Amino acid sequence: MNRILIAEDEERIASFVEKGLRANGFTTTVAADGDTAYEFALTGGFDLVVLDIGLPGRDGFTVLRQLREARSTVPVIVLTARASVTDTVAGLEGGADDYMTKPFRFEELLARVRLRLRTAARAPEVTVLRSGDLSLDLRTRRARAGGRTVDLTAREFVLLELFLRHPGQVLSREQILSHVWGYDFDPGSNIVDVYVRALRKKMGAERLETVRGMGYRLPTRRPDEQELSR
Repeated sequence: MNRILIAEDEERIASFVEKGLRANGFTTTVAADGDTAYEFALTGGFDLVVLDIGLPGRDGFTVLRQLREARSTVPVIVLTARASVTDTVAGLEGGADDYMTKPFRFEELLARVRLRLRTAARAPEVTVLRSGDLSLDLRTRRARAGGRTVDLTAREFVLLELFLRHPGQVLSREQILSHVWGYDFDPGSNIVDVYVRALRKKMGAERLETVRGMGYRLPTRRPDEQELSR
């Protein structure tokens, strides 16, 4: 079942879109501001984002730009009241996969959602994630660090995958909890720190950096450390 993030601050519109998508078999989450939308989208837990431009906090253009800068490939359909050619071009050039203006017919939005999901499903599948001499094979679930094989638990595997999909990016504890442990996590838990320590012990302490007051980061110090293999 596909998960769709609806980034929309107008409650009436968000409810309308959410009810329609749920009625058609999708799982939905609503984010009412740009900061929340950005954090949710970065977790990798969504198959598509319906993104309003006029969001409080970070506006939709900023959310979209920062997602693409973070190398997020999640399909994004921009949904906005701004109908000018300039705004449309800005949205598409900023990394949007589609652009719809309000008011809109739900049937058209649904058709575009299904199209983007089919297109994304046909994209070449990444099977090995790499960062320097660290690699993670998503099919065999085998990790290697410095030429040696590293045995990981199921949860450690998901955590390492998250870091490798976002090299150089600081991931907050809340983002990690949301992605690895789901949305029913305890924000006061120290489970993230426990698992990061476990990964450091297995792979080397230098591979995961602590960014004080913010979270953790997989460092990327050389150009060849941001490579994806298919």
